[in-house]
Amino acid sequence: MTRPLASIQLYTLAAEFTADMHGSLDRLAALGLRHVEAFDFVRRPAEIRAALDASGLAAPTGHAPLLSDELWTPDGAIPTPAPEVVLDAAAAIGMTTVFDPYLAPERWLTADDVAASAERLNRIAELAAGYGIAVGYHNHAQEFVAEFDGRTAFETFVADLDDRVQIELDLFWALAGDQDVPALVERLGSRMIAAHVKDGVVPASNPWAPGAEPFGSESLDQRHAGTGDVPLAAALTAASAVQYAVIEYDHAPGDVFDDIAASLAFLRDGGFVA
Repeated sequence: MTRPLASIQLYTLAAEFTADMHGSLDRLAALGLRHVEAFDFVRRPAEIRAALDASGLAAPTGHAPLLSDELWTPDGAIPTPAPEVVLDAAAAIGMTTVFDPYLAPERWLTADDVAASAERLNRIAELAAGYGIAVGYHNHAQEFVAEFDGRTAFETFVADLDDRVQIELDLFWALAGDQDVPALVERLGSRMIAAHVKDGVVPASNPWAPGAEPFGSESLDQRHAGTGDVPLAAALTAASAVQYAVIEYDHAPGDVFDDIAASLAFLRDGGFVA
């Protein structure tokens, strides 16, 4: 099996990227990274593409909302554009896959809502095909709260998706959803084309379960890959079709570039990336 390529979700260094786009990308390139995963790219695709080109980087994947009217983050919501606008921006940057990164917890609690979300993403997949782009979904932990006929809402959703729709599994959040992560990776099989390589002390209870206390990213105890609770090595070994191993910190524990370098070393030293 061809090993995946290392990448980095730019949300990890959102502050640094906002303050100095070119400088932060140059620092990623100096670490030996050649791929990034774009975040908040729709409003400035030409600027981001130019900065990527100048640093010798590519963004084959990106996060943008496709299933909701605003994009939630632990630190605030971002209004969402029409799918055509997202796809135009993705094409300008050179992406091959756009992942919806978050669907609100209340939309995972009934089978009808889950089916409706899958149907909507399937329609967008048809639209995206005209751009030569695939679409997909990236999980947190709310997708694992409800079950229907013995199957989580997440896996019910996946089963309803068109074969063209891809999955990016966030390994940290899957564990926070009380999943056997390597087993889930194995079940997803060829559907899963990217993994978020994230580690740390997983919250004791699902932060998106009904009645859970509100939380923000600053409350997360995240750590360098391979030093936390997440069975990253077993999960990556179980993957059969992952093309991108995407480093991410929602809350970097120290200097963000040092933290990225440490997780990149885990991927390289373990032979998990090409």
